[in-house]
Amino acid sequence: MAGKNSSIANDPSSESGDRDFVITRIFDAPRSLVFQAWTDPVRLVQWWGPRGVTNSISKMEVRPGGAYRIVMRMPDGVEYPMSGVYLEIAAPERLVMSMDCSEHPAAWHDMVDPKRTSDQINPAGELLQTVTFDDLGGKTKLTIRTRFESTAIRDAMLKMGMTEGWGQSLERLASLLSGG
Repeated sequence: MAGKNSSIANDPSSESGDRDFVITRIFDAPRSLVFQAWTDPVRLVQWWGPRGVTNSISKMEVRPGGAYRIVMRMPDGVEYPMSGVYLEIAAPERLVMSMDCSEHPAAWHDMVDPKRTSDQINPAGELLQTVTFDDLGGKTKLTIRTRFESTAIRDAMLKMGMTEGWGQSLERLASLLSGG
């Protein structure tokens, strides 16, 4: 269903200010399926993260106030745990969740803030992620908006490859939605 006609765009400075990262993709799939790929742990582990990443989910309570915990394992074995809370769920239109990357490896935190001190365990701070699913008559426009605590954190994440990582994740999601 999600084929070569899908598109991807990123404009980190669009509409909402300089603390946001925004990526958009149109999938040739109904929004109920795209929404399900975000809220069903069996499906989420199949596409979350860049190529070569495997995932495990130890918690995924898809309800307002419910917690989640995902661990991305890179091909080299390094793990990147992230956790958060679902703040809003309006199926199949919108998800809002917090994201905490404090359990990521120290080297990752050093890239977020090369000047961090040893007592700064989470220089990225808490991220706010809003995902919208717009119905385009059988297709779905997916928009992921991540808000950072500062422009500097957003810029560090972009430098670390956030755009490429999300691009690869969304390619994996397109493959899943098309049955590939």
